[in-house]
Amino acid sequence: MFRIRVQSISYLLELVTQNSVQTLTGCAALKHSYGWYSAGASLTELPQKLKRTERKPLVKTFNELKREARLKRKERDSVNEISLHPPDNGLLVKGLIPVAHKVLAARSELLSCVSRVANSIAIYSCRLCEEVHVGHPPHKIRTCDVPGSLTSKEHTWTRGGVEHVLPVIESFHLYDRIGRAVSHNERLEVDRIPAIVELCVQAGVDMLEHPTRRRTCPVYSVSGRIVDFEKKFPKEESLGEDIHAYGFWERKSLAHHNKSIEFNFDDLHAIAARGMEAWEAMRYEGSKLMEKYVAHTCGYCSEVQVGPKGHRVRNCQAFKHQMRDGQHAWQAATIDDIVPPVYVWHVKDFKREEPLEHSLSRYYGKLPAVVELFARAGARVDEKYTSLMREDVAVPELDEVKLVV
Repeated sequence: MFRIRVQSISYLLELVTQNSVQTLTGCAALKHSYGWYSAGASLTELPQKLKRTERKPLVKTFNELKREARLKRKERDSVNEISLHPPDNGLLVKGLIPVAHKVLAARSELLSCVSRVANSIAIYSCRLCEEVHVGHPPHKIRTCDVPGSLTSKEHTWTRGGVEHVLPVIESFHLYDRIGRAVSHNERLEVDRIPAIVELCVQAGVDMLEHPTRRRTCPVYSVSGRIVDFEKKFPKEESLGEDIHAYGFWERKSLAHHNKSIEFNFDDLHAIAARGMEAWEAMRYEGSKLMEKYVAHTCGYCSEVQVGPKGHRVRNCQAFKHQMRDGQHAWQAATIDDIVPPVYVWHVKDFKREEPLEHSLSRYYGKLPAVVELFARAGARVDEKYTSLMREDVAVPELDEVKLVV
């Protein structure tokens, strides 16, 4: 009797399994026939903001960092002269000098295109948090969770500008890239310029308002220390006549690389297409420079220092800054730290007059604010953003939300 019951239970389980497989197969075929999901589509997780206590992901793993630290310790113990390669020895990488000029030209063209398109397409920013929305009307997704925000977590929108779509991350300008780091007492005496501009200057772009030392004799590493056999002030260089140390109260304008490019046409679509190309070129060529010219960023805040080492200015106000005496937790930076993409909610139908709803936020995609701005102006979006846009996901109507599992 017990054996018969066991056989009947196993038979019922087999029937249930077969029916569930057939049901899932039918649903998949139905979704494919109605175009809910495209074949072979791969959705990536939407970028989330880091919590206050979370650290930025490391470029290298802890094991690699420990291995490099052990090698440096061995170099200090052994008194040997090590020949360094450019740019670690203070010389320029000749093959990357044209790349640096391309990055600076792409940045100037990008700023001009963004300013032109922003005059026609509205940009909104929240007064309390860093949320940005491109297009009218702004969304109603309740993600404003900062001290002083509303209990409903709704955003308090105000009109934004280019600085919200394309924020500027500044870095201390170094006259000598291989020299000592900027100390805390020198924080007001050293000029701060955009980090992407500082990267181009160190890679070979010469600017009169931001002079830098170009070596003709390489430096060497002896017992883990940098030794410079070149004179500190060569005869062909003046003793600081062209070097101006000034702070934020006397900041010079970056005239020749921030000047706007005048377009000979008023076609918004063409301007957006050129801006999209400039955005991709600046990030792609900038990542090439960062393969050789190292930059550092704080693991908890947005501070960036372009160069082989971070500065020693104690102005970090992030998580557990008291334990570090205000110093930054330096780690290797990426192109996203120097040119941060501000992600905004992507709207599929640009002509819709209804804002995005909070209950449907799981069906919406995201795009960098610059890409979304140019896409609204008619520029073509690159295929690498397809997984973020979620174009192949059908957004249900408000009366269909309860029916979606």
